Amino acid sequence: MEWTKGGRKVEKRTMNSMQKEVDDYISQFKEGYFHPLSMLARMTEEVGELAREVNHQFGEKPKKAEEKENSIEMELGDILFITMCFANSLDIQLDDAFQKVMEKYNTRDKDRWTRQES
Repeated sequence: MEWTKGGRKVEKRTMNSMQKEVDDYISQFKEGYFHPLSMLARMTEEVGELAREVNHQFGEKPKKAEEKENSIEMELGDILFITMCFANSLDIQLDDAFQKVMEKYNTRDKDRWTRQES
């Protein structure tokens, strides 16, 4: 399946295909995946970098002139990558995890928020 982004066709990927792509990438290296605590630290670093970008864009803290350009999009991509690394290392399929989480939200929180009128 394809979709268009900026006038170019992009193949739609599944969560499984993205996890496999990450695994193929990591498998090139002898070191392999980091240990879970190291990955949690890495994830925390990436979330901090996202927070910094959001603060620069929407908060009161402007970027310093010497700071490199970055984007919320790239930081979210980094978080997605490390999340996939974490999941792969623990043999977790993120599409299954996502389905379970959505089932939880659709039952536990079904009456928590004010619904939009149709």
